[in-house]
Amino acid sequence: MTALTLPQDSVDVAIIGGGPAGLMAAEVLSAAGVAVHLFDGMPSVGRKFLLAGKGGLNLTHSEGPEAFASRFGARRAAIEPLLAECGPDALQAWAAGLGIETFIGSTGRVFPTDMKAAPLLRAWLHRLRHPAGKTAVPVLFHMRHRWLGLDAAGGLLFDTPTGRKAVLARATLLALGGASWSRLGSDGAWVPWLRAAGVPVAPLLPANCGFDVAGQDRSADEGNGHGESSAPRGWSGHFSSRFAGQPFKSVAIHFKDGLGRSFDKKGEFVATATGVEGSLIYAVSSLLRDQIAATGSATFALDLLPDRPLDKVLAEVRHPRGSRSLTSHLKSRLHLDGIKMALLHELLPREAMARPEALAGAIKALPVRVVATRPIDEAISSAGGVPFEAMDDGLMLKSLPGVFCAGEMLDWEAPTGGYLLTASFATGRRAAQGVLAWLG
Repeated sequence: MTALTLPQDSVDVAIIGGGPAGLMAAEVLSAAGVAVHLFDGMPSVGRKFLLAGKGGLNLTHSEGPEAFASRFGARRAAIEPLLAECGPDALQAWAAGLGIETFIGSTGRVFPTDMKAAPLLRAWLHRLRHPAGKTAVPVLFHMRHRWLGLDAAGGLLFDTPTGRKAVLARATLLALGGASWSRLGSDGAWVPWLRAAGVPVAPLLPANCGFDVAGQDRSADEGNGHGESSAPRGWSGHFSSRFAGQPFKSVAIHFKDGLGRSFDKKGEFVATATGVEGSLIYAVSSLLRDQIAATGSATFALDLLPDRPLDKVLAEVRHPRGSRSLTSHLKSRLHLDGIKMALLHELLPREAMARPEALAGAIKALPVRVVATRPIDEAISSAGGVPFEAMDDGLMLKSLPGVFCAGEMLDWEAPTGGYLLTASFATGRRAAQGVLAWLG
């Protein structure tokens, strides 16, 4: 069905996607006096933004530009110039302009003083609908308009509450998100549509995600304490039933992948029914994911007592325990109990538990083997998407002049901690500037 046989509208600029990137682009264009029509498949905009802020909206991070830019890894060179225009300081000033004061937490993360996302989003949408500038024009919102791709004439096809329709736009800005949390609108459905139009798209992968561990097949691996590739996936029923959902606190992860990239950080994470997730796991997730893709599994070393050196741990393990059980002994001498003690029993064979050197070594570097990421829809974010090489400096697609991309659609990834939101805002701003240049 082509644009000639459907109800058809013509607009100056169509923005598809009402997340942070799309809304920031709309604000830049609105302030410049450009008539913007924003389309979104959901009943309201900013749904993932609101859910991300449910436990406290981490807007950005206060660390310096050098450290901040380093969080974007291989895509640093592409993201860093955008951050120079819309970085942490600019975002805090922008929030203040909406009447939202921010503060810097103990870890350097930046939050609204009330920790909530909803007041910021309400103030933002009010300004978009009722801009104050003399030349600014209101943004028009079209909800429940699900984009279906491009028609033969280059029109934008939408499924709407009143049926399908086509929209012709002088410029189109796509901010459709990645493929995590599909129930909130980011489902990656745009990938085949752009590929069909000749746009290269790197496969979407889970980022900031959890992992399934290798199952422990005791009969198959008595010699090394690790399950083979044929072992079942996940924890034992005993460990899963007792400890799923419980945190590993004050631990450290050490990991080096096959390319020589290394990770060494202290923090916390959580045991799940089948593996691990949480902030410390998310921080190393890209390395683990890529290693699994390359070799089928990845093994990180878990330090259960990062504040105690190996020699001190060994001395306490060797200390005479008399009639006490090993569990009681380790609890008394090292304060090692609960989920940490259970993990040692889960992953170490009995003979290793009985040898002080092996036990102390495991306490300081317990091998945890993961064999699969959790599904992308469970991930905090996604990697992959439209490569920067397929766009010009204004984020316009080289193969589709007049069509721009922003946000998590682009091929970049970053850890949690305010980096994801900041880069989404920054790409939205840059794409809007590209639209202004295109419109002349």
